[in-house]
Amino acid sequence: MNIKPLVEGSELKGYRILNSRKSLSLEKTDKLNRLEKGFAGELLFYENIVGLSKEWLLLNDLQLESNNNKFQIDSLLICKKSLMLFEVKNYEGDYYIEGDKWYYMNGDAIQNPVNQLERTESLVRRLLQDHKYNNIPIQSYVVFVNSNFHLYNAPRNLPIIFPTQLNRFFKELNNISSKTNNYQMRLAKKLHSLHKNITPELPKYSYGELRKGVICGNCCSFNLESKKNTLFCKDCGTIEDISLAILRSVDEYTLFFPEQKITISYILDWCNGIRGRDTIRKILLKKYTLKWNGKASYYEKSSD
Repeated sequence: MNIKPLVEGSELKGYRILNSRKSLSLEKTDKLNRLEKGFAGELLFYENIVGLSKEWLLLNDLQLESNNNKFQIDSLLICKKSLMLFEVKNYEGDYYIEGDKWYYMNGDAIQNPVNQLERTESLVRRLLQDHKYNNIPIQSYVVFVNSNFHLYNAPRNLPIIFPTQLNRFFKELNNISSKTNNYQMRLAKKLHSLHKNITPELPKYSYGELRKGVICGNCCSFNLESKKNTLFCKDCGTIEDISLAILRSVDEYTLFFPEQKITISYILDWCNGIRGRDTIRKILLKKYTLKWNGKASYYEKSSD
């Protein structure tokens, strides 16, 4: 059961939108490319896990805190007899190990992903104990999903799944009992409830420098054509209901300006006047509640 499906994180989403609304520096463009590559790797792993059609309890991209330490889990499977933690890496190229250190082939050091995994496992154990879930076996793996990855000098005892081992690993995983009970379901819901939405660290920007208008929800292009109640993207062919597109644009606005009140005037400007005031008002009322305060009236997202 997919308790917490994999979706793009707010940092990747923010970088994508900023990249379409302003020019990013070379450094920030590289950061966007790394985020895209990391998400692509997690998505590849996720699709393989979901494709097994099991009844495991699956949670993805958990942002948690234990003993005042924040940590992230790429993918977590709650099985009948254990938890399985996965740190997914989409590394490409040649790497090597010397002692406890990991390096690119050119000699540049990188963070040891096994140490990262061990830290995560330790914090998960502490978190489980704090919430009275004791003595649950945990299996942890670093999973490399890119077929163009190679690691030299790797000891045989490392908890690593290499690209050439993935098919065999998924077959073995498919043989694990998928039956779970109420205890495990409570654990899954508890971990989901402990997930923290992290404010993304985005490049600096101001309202005035951001290009206004509705962008394609698929490729972030501004090359849209309005057709009655839909928007057609001339770049990728995506067709989207105008109401959904504007509500998505409001979400983008609140992501970038969380302290700013949502008003018709602001949304009209943010969407570059794609529709009139009355249409924007009707669309906002589908998901937002009007907080009446005369000329200072604004909208808040409905709790439902």
